[in-house]
Amino acid sequence: MADSHGDAKGTTAHTEAEGGHKAPFPPFQKDTFASQLVSLLIAFVALYLIVSKIALPRVGGVLDARQKAIENDLAESQKLKDASDAALKSYESELAAARSRAQAIGAETREKLNAAAEAERKTLEQRLTQKLAEAEKTIAATREAAMSNVRGIAADAAAAIVQRLSGVLADGKSVDSAVDASLKG
Repeated sequence: MADSHGDAKGTTAHTEAEGGHKAPFPPFQKDTFASQLVSLLIAFVALYLIVSKIALPRVGGVLDARQKAIENDLAESQKLKDASDAALKSYESELAAARSRAQAIGAETREKLNAAAEAERKTLEQRLTQKLAEAEKTIAATREAAMSNVRGIAADAAAAIVQRLSGVLADGKSVDSAVDASLKG
C-alpha cells in the first residue's frame, strides 16, 4: 500500500511554502503597491460610471414609476371613497324618504280603517238598537198575552176556590176586580 505521506510529488498537499519561507500578503507588498492603487482607482471610476450612468437611472425610474403608481392608486381610492360616501348619503336620504312615505301610508291606512271600523260600529249599534226595540216589543206582547192568560187562569181559579170554600158561585165582576187588584199590587 502506498503511503499517503510519501515522498512522491503530487501525492501530498502542502500548506507551507517550500523552504519554510512565507511570502507577504500581495496588497501589502511594497513593490506592487502603486500599481495596485492605480488599478483600484481605475476599477472604482469604472464602477462609479457604470452605476451612475446605468444602474441609478434605472433604479430612479423604477422608484418614480412606483411613486406615481402609489399616488394614482391613492387618488383612485379617494375618488372611490368619495363616490361611496355620495352613494351612502343618497341611500340614507332615499331610505329616510321611503320611511316617511311608509309612515304616511300607514297613517292614512290606519285612518281609513278607523273610519271604516267606526262606521261599522255605528251600523251595528243601529241594528242592535232596532233588534232590541223589536225584542222589547215582542217581550211586551208575549207578556201581555201571558198576563191575559194568567188573568183568565187566575179568575177561573179564584172562582173555583170561592165556590169550593163557600159553596156559592162567585160573581164574575167581583172575581175580576179581585184578580186585577192582586196582579197590580
